[in-house]
Amino acid sequence: MSLVVRTLSERVFEVVREQIVTGKLPHELPIRQDALAAELGVSKIPLREALARLEQEGLLTSQANRGYFVQPMSGRQAEEIYELRLSIEPAAAARAAVHATEADREATIAAFERLDRAAASNVAEVAMCNRDFHTAMVRPGQRLLTTQLVERLAILAERYVVAHLEPAGRDARAHLEHREMLDAWLSRDHERITSLLGAHIQATLDDLKTQFAADATS
Repeated sequence: MSLVVRTLSERVFEVVREQIVTGKLPHELPIRQDALAAELGVSKIPLREALARLEQEGLLTSQANRGYFVQPMSGRQAEEIYELRLSIEPAAAARAAVHATEADREATIAAFERLDRAAASNVAEVAMCNRDFHTAMVRPGQRLLTTQLVERLAILAERYVVAHLEPAGRDARAHLEHREMLDAWLSRDHERITSLLGAHIQATLDDLKTQFAADATS
């Protein structure tokens, strides 16, 4: 019975996270747990477990006597997330490229191919596959804490990935950049992967800053 509950909670977690990433759940209003549980066809127990986990992930915040709210997106948070990624991820991916086994390399190629296929899918799928690809380039470094930090930051970045890809043409640019990063990673080119990944993250941050600044003046 407990296995069924955990499996259901995991599924609810994935569905609610997708609703957060795609903006279906507004951040101005508390999450109506009764209505959301009814919409998902589940009891409030697995929903509460999923909401608590999403709060731990940094996607929700809770207020006493008011319940859960979606953590609002902001230029300040985007800057913090992407600057942390810049300080950790390029060097970690370069280290992992050098230490990657053949199985690691195959897993990273598979993650890139899933991201490539997701481009024709929904934006939440793209964001999730983007996170998996970036994490796959770091995991072979055999530094558990570093991998966990990269994955946590990638989860927090998912909504910003969706926002970043909204303007026309950015998905094509992102694909080319990911392809170049993968090629450098597979070549174990330490300097090139560090440079490409750093430039990729910085360019995304620059675009997001421009978007948030434009939204603030509109």
